[in-house]
Amino acid sequence: MSIFSIQVKTRDEEKYIKLFRVQNPDKSNVRTYFPKREIRVYKQGKVITKIAPVFAGYVFVELEKDDHILNHYRSLHITNGFFRFLPSNKKVHELRGSDLELVIHFIRQPGQVAGVSKVYFDKNEKIVVKEGPMLGLEGRIVKIDRRKGRAKIRLDLYGDTFSIDLAFEMIEPTSRKAVAKA
Repeated sequence: MSIFSIQVKTRDEEKYIKLFRVQNPDKSNVRTYFPKREIRVYKQGKVITKIAPVFAGYVFVELEKDDHILNHYRSLHITNGFFRFLPSNKKVHELRGSDLELVIHFIRQPGQVAGVSKVYFDKNEKIVVKEGPMLGLEGRIVKIDRRKGRAKIRLDLYGDTFSIDLAFEMIEPTSRKAVAKA
């Protein structure tokens, strides 16, 4: 598989995907992804769960290894809402290395929605992720807000760095030994 990134109009990512599908019914071999995340927002004393994009303004296109992006360039490019291929329209290449790993981490979440991670804090107050989308991203955590149940995660894609919040809920460690070992 090869995964490519395209920039589209922000807040119209899902609209772009639907329009691409309608205009190109013969392109069923082109899989498109728009990963999202579940976040809890406190509004007027109530907790509201919202769905927000992980990569606002970006859609990811997956092709089989024997397929080539140039076979689909025009149909992706002329779909309303398209801005550019990354890193540029003249230099289109598939995601590789840590960029690819990061995107796969989020597109493989159930329903492409990064839910709530289950965490606890060890005796040194270091966060320990037991399950969920934050698992494997512990080294990218730059800030924790226990009251809101959010962790600010630093993400890098194509050399750009940005931060997103991911939700977590506190759990009790499975045993006292687990806390002592961590």
